[in-house]
Amino acid sequence: QVQLVESGGGLVQAGGSLRLSCAASGRTFSSRAMGWFRQAPGKEREFVGRISGSGGSISYADSVLGRFTISRENAKNTVYLQMNSLKPEDTAVYRCAAARLTTASSWEYWGQGTQVTVSS
Repeated sequence: QVQLVESGGGLVQAGGSLRLSCAASGRTFSSRAMGWFRQAPGKEREFVGRISGSGGSISYADSVLGRFTISRENAKNTVYLQMNSLKPEDTAVYRCAAARLTTASSWEYWGQGTQVTVSS
């Protein structure tokens, strides 16, 4: 069982920055790919990005490419989402997810989420 707890959300003006953290429990963190997702009111959940267990492979959604950066510290069981040049359309609840050990593209555990609000 893996528990995920996000933090770092808040209210920021357009053009500002925030860094989200996702702390994971358990001993399998470094073996799992981690992902970030977001969901705005009335919209479907959207993939933001993912990072492999080693951190050597990272991918992003086109909508955040060049503005957001995913990283991880396996020694701290934590994954981060650095968000720069924020736009009002980035407003959403952001959730982290942990992939299955056997299938890196399948998400097994989810955090509760943290609200990010970008004002114009």
